[in-house]
Amino acid sequence: MAGQTTPMVTVKFTANFERNLANIESFLAEAEAPRAFDALLDELTDTVIPNLERLPAMGRAFLSRPICSVEASNSIDVLQGKLFSIGEDVKAMEYVLRHYLLLCAMVGTTIYLLSIRHHKQLSFDFEAHWANNKV
Repeated sequence: MAGQTTPMVTVKFTANFERNLANIESFLAEAEAPRAFDALLDELTDTVIPNLERLPAMGRAFLSRPICSVEASNSIDVLQGKLFSIGEDVKAMEYVLRHYLLLCAMVGTTIYLLSIRHHKQLSFDFEAHWANNKV
């Protein structure tokens, strides 16, 4: 509609998000793929942040997903407690990238990037496990 303006949304990194980025950088350096980290930073600054600023409600509602384990239920309870301590009208969202999954929280006109994970970080290191835990 002409004349209507959308409130400006600010996107902020949390300390946990910054730690996640540092872990991804280390992971990719060990995998001899440092350019992949540069590509991630480019995607965050050129695509993700502008998308969130333009369409702040985009993404999948994180807390509406089905809970399939006791561990997940406990983790969700902790997350909900932390989000509620920030404010009553907090929306947790997932933003899916090609190789990464972001967890965001929208509080008023601020979106906090809470966590980011590369899908390969979720795999098991069986060689290291068996080397350290002889049967």
